[in-house]
Amino acid sequence: MKIGYKLQTEGFGPQEIVRQAVAAEEAGFDFVEMSDHYHPWLEEQGHSANTWVLLANIAAKTDRIGLVTGVTCPSYRYHPAIIAQAAATLQIVSDDRFTLGVGAGERLNEHVIGTEFHGIRKRHERFREALEIIRLLWQGGYRTYEGKHLQIEDAQVFDLPETLPEICVAISGPKSLQIANDLGDGLFAIEPLADLVSGFSGNGPRFCEIPLAWAPDVGTAVQAVLEKSRFILTGWKVLSELPNPVNFDASAQFVTESDVLEQFACGPDVDRHLEVAQTYVDAGFDHIVTQNAGPDPDGFLEFFATDLGDRLRQLTPASA
Repeated sequence: MKIGYKLQTEGFGPQEIVRQAVAAEEAGFDFVEMSDHYHPWLEEQGHSANTWVLLANIAAKTDRIGLVTGVTCPSYRYHPAIIAQAAATLQIVSDDRFTLGVGAGERLNEHVIGTEFHGIRKRHERFREALEIIRLLWQGGYRTYEGKHLQIEDAQVFDLPETLPEICVAISGPKSLQIANDLGDGLFAIEPLADLVSGFSGNGPRFCEIPLAWAPDVGTAVQAVLEKSRFILTGWKVLSELPNPVNFDASAQFVTESDVLEQFACGPDVDRHLEVAQTYVDAGFDHIVTQNAGPDPDGFLEFFATDLGDRLRQLTPASA
């Protein structure tokens, strides 16, 4: 079992994100993971720095901790040729510590370039072509690709690492699972989708984000979720479709304290945190991302180092 720390790039400024990554390595985490957003989910979060710049900076200031995008969309705001080059470079400068988490995209980030963000069928078509292009470029040499949606012409990534990054595909249903089976090394998810995980044919890592909110008391943790992370409870079908923070604010206005307590592990009770994590372990995930929505990152990192980390690593599927 590998345990990661979710760097909340929407909730903290760039220098603070780098500081937290260094602190996460010191606390004993195996990897850090961050989304790749242009906008934050909510105005209250207030930040959304460039993830690729942050990853390079973190690579330079850490020694062993893994680096993961959770996830980037290589088919709208970015062209896959750019992601192929960026991921290869980051793998080299991080000494093979990078994992490329990818997904079909969220309207929140991809609509900003002014082109159409399609329905899910065309999104998946573009996503598949993007991964085919990345795989093709990582073979080396000059490459040309003529797809329905995406193309490259005489393109070559000159600096390729000896060990290519693993590609972990975000799944939410059968179509994305098929893309993962065809073109991915591993999986990425934000829900305990046991039926989909069991259908994955690869042997790579299975990443998931678990909703936690550490604070010295439950009430403080719940209020932190309601203030800056309430959008999470709207579900993936909402998260992928809305265009701006104001829309997420409207969609989450009826989220209640009881809703938060049902899904999040809130407060200092280790057993409750383990209970939430166990759901994801039982679903088949082996790379657990602790997504702390509490108000005190350093308090959570200390909680992990002293109380939670070792017990999280000991979790095994209940069926085992």
